[in-house]
Amino acid sequence: MDLGLTGKVALVSAASQGLGRACAEALAGEGARVAILSRRQQELDRVAAEIGAALAVRCDLSKAGDIVEAARKVAAELGPVSILVNNCGGPPPGVFDTITEDQWEHAFQQVFMSALRLTRAVLPGMRAARWGRVINILSSSAVQPIPGLIISNAFRPALAGWAKTLSSEVAKDNVLVTSVLPGRILTARTEELDQATAQRTGRPIEEVRMQKLAPVPMKRYGTLEEFGATVAFLASERASYLTGSLVRIDGGMIACI
Repeated sequence: MDLGLTGKVALVSAASQGLGRACAEALAGEGARVAILSRRQQELDRVAAEIGAALAVRCDLSKAGDIVEAARKVAAELGPVSILVNNCGGPPPGVFDTITEDQWEHAFQQVFMSALRLTRAVLPGMRAARWGRVINILSSSAVQPIPGLIISNAFRPALAGWAKTLSSEVAKDNVLVTSVLPGRILTARTEELDQATAQRTGRPIEEVRMQKLAPVPMKRYGTLEEFGATVAFLASERASYLTGSLVRIDGGMIACI
């Protein structure tokens, strides 16, 4: 199936590893000209070479100035962005008594404001071209809180509400806004959270993993390739009547309807 992405400019944030890299790799594989953002320039350059990304731009997503400059550089070197994948590193695990006010503020900037700022930077060009895709990588915590992840449980639903509202505002311009909810995808972040749970509860890591997979009907972790392929479809011409949706990539894990 031709996804119609050849030559389109895609911008993927936090793309040096994990879900972001998987999205960037899938889009590049479909012929898009992909710009990737991350804080680590050396790692970005290596990943760009490995996946065929067109441009690697250093950007700290918690800093407004970095986002403005990164968007400017991508537009100057590749042209207007048609596909934006809003992604960021997950906020630290913890419960209410362990999270500091500084951690709340940093996570707000990194998780919530980065998506708003990147979208604001590219949306005018999408509207002018009457074609655009904004895809937000959230978490299953957007609809079903996860114990021990109080920051994610606060900001991911907020992003889901923002994205749904935005989708209605820009649909008339043929700019489609969707959000994806990854479940148990095997990434470095998954490993980090499993280790944190093991340390917090004093249980072996193998036992923690078995427990985490218990609510997944497919009884396995999702792969990065499966995740990237879904995002590439959402970015494509084939998804031309799909907007405002929360797309679950979770192997059936999320319990609510």
